[in-house]
Parts: sequence; C-alpha cells; structure tokens
Amino acid sequence: MPLSSLSLPAADVWLDPQFLPPAEAARLQQELTNTLQWRQEPIRLFGKQVLQPRLTAWYGDATARYSYSGLDLTPQPWTPALLALRTLVEQATGATFNSVLLNLYRTGQDSMGWHADDEPELGPEPVIASISLGATRRFRLRPRHSQQLPHAPLGLDLPSGSLLVMRGTTQQHWQHAVPKTARPVGPRLNLTFRTIHAQPGR
Repeated sequence: MPLSSLSLPAADVWLDPQFLPPAEAARLQQELTNTLQWRQEPIRLFGKQVLQPRLTAWYGDATARYSYSGLDLTPQPWTPALLALRTLVEQATGATFNSVLLNLYRTGQDSMGWHADDEPELGPEPVIASISLGATRRFRLRPRHSQQLPHAPLGLDLPSGSLLVMRGTTQQHWQHAVPKTARPVGPRLNLTFRTIHAQPGR
C-alpha cells in the first residue's frame, strides 16, 4: 500500500498502515526484542534525573553519534535484520539513513513525552521514518506555535507493521508524543530511522 499524506499545515507527514505483512511484523518484533541491546537511560527532566519510561537501543554507522535529553549515544553496529529494514524504508521513502533509534514500550505505562526531533545532528529538515511493531498505540501531534497554527492536538493509531514518515518542516512546526494509556495493552516496538550529520568538534 503506498504512503498516504496527512493533511497538516506546515508539515509533510505520510502513513502506510500496512507497510509490513502481519506475520513479518510479528516475527521481527520477537527477534528484535530478544536480540538487541536494550537500555533504560537516565535523563534530565525538569531539573531532576529520572529513568526514561521505556527501553531504548541505538544502532547505525560508526560515525552516527547522537545527543538528546542530555544523552550522548554511540551506535551499536547494524544487525542483518536492521539493515534489511533500512533497505525497505529507503526504497519506500527515497531517503537514505545512517542510524535507527529503537524504543520498546513494555506496557501502557511506558511512554514518550512531547518533543520535536530537532537536534542539530538531524539537520534543519530531517526525514524521520518510523516503523511500529506489536500493540497499537496512539501517536499524538500538536503544533509548536499555537498562535501560528491554531489546531488542537490530533491522535493517530499506529498499528503493527505501519510506516510513518515525517519530513520537510514538520519538526520545526509540530511536536509529537506517545502518551501513557490506562487500558491493557501489549508491548510495542518502534524503530525511527534517521540521518545523523557530523557536527563541528565531534
């Protein structure tokens, strides 16, 4: 199924809800959950150090070092499964990627707060390609500047095997999040492919 555009001002957001067949998505979820090097990193939040409310893993080219929320990440080498997924995503988007950030949401209490992928290493108009595996979770979007974009936050369900792509000026004008949910929900694994640009002095 081809990517279909979401109608959002000052954004370029696309979704393919059936990017991977269900059986392949289930197989990959199990393989990646069991074989990758997962961590729960401490981050600074409102002046306090807390553990991230999810598990993370960072893979990519050796030069793809990435910093966010006070973390300075050095990538693990690509695995065959991650390389194969990168090829599929590059073919679907026409972009190239040198890294992937993975998030493992173990229960509905694991979450991702409001943020934009606007770190200097990503460049001014990054392409972020996100695959979801496992339980369906609600992905939220809200404008960063409400006086310029008077739109209420919107929700988007991301089923297993889906591909969400954000590019252009999306990160300049929009934030996104995966909020906690009280309803029973199984594990979800999310892979966000991106390109890290070398920064001066690093």
